[in-house]
Amino acid sequence: MKENKYDDPLFFEKYSQMDRSKKGLDGAGEWKTLENMLPDFQGKKVLDLGCGYGWHCEYAADHGAAEVTGVDISEKMLEEARKSHKKGSTAYICCPIEDIDFEEASFDIILSSLAFHYIENYEEIVDKIHKLLKPGGYLVFSAEHPVFTAEGSQDWYYDENGKILHFPVDNYYYEGKRNAVFLGEPVTKYHRTFTTYVSVLLKKGFRLVDVEEPQPPEEMLDTVPGMKDEMRRPMMFLVSAQKEK
Repeated sequence: MKENKYDDPLFFEKYSQMDRSKKGLDGAGEWKTLENMLPDFQGKKVLDLGCGYGWHCEYAADHGAAEVTGVDISEKMLEEARKSHKKGSTAYICCPIEDIDFEEASFDIILSSLAFHYIENYEEIVDKIHKLLKPGGYLVFSAEHPVFTAEGSQDWYYDENGKILHFPVDNYYYEGKRNAVFLGEPVTKYHRTFTTYVSVLLKKGFRLVDVEEPQPPEEMLDTVPGMKDEMRRPMMFLVSAQKEK
């Protein structure tokens, strides 16, 4: 099932109040790490899977990309993207990531930010990405960390006074559907191990360029509520991989 929580008015309103929605890339704690992993966009054809508001599409266009295509299942997200983040030769398509259909070897770079944990069949989307990339092309993506997705609730354990005790990690090796809560709303996500994320890429014809578990930037630790607690466990990881020629 391809869930589209972001077109729910209440959920979308809550999402729109997040720092990463209001401030864009500067409001995303992982951005500086991710930016250092990005390849050269100059003259390249770029595809962003799960593009949301279009912040990464805009960045690619600003850094010389010849063509940028953003794909997202949410029309509400794309309304904002078309309104605020349409630069140069940028196009936005409303479509589930699983249903993308482009000609083989259409893109030099494929990006995806915090979307793959919503996809049930990771191997299938990696196959598609490999076909869509030109030889030597790059896939750069972020996803929720398996430590974060494993137990499912994605919330801390608290004492009787509401103080954080620890973060639960359980059923790590049992991959599959998780009923999580995000922004106070039920959301379906899919857990898989770190080994699965990496080994599928290697088996499908990619080589790893870089892997990072980004820490919150120091300047956010005292300015963003709850950010210090993000140092206690990884919430996401970042991967840069290249399609072998």
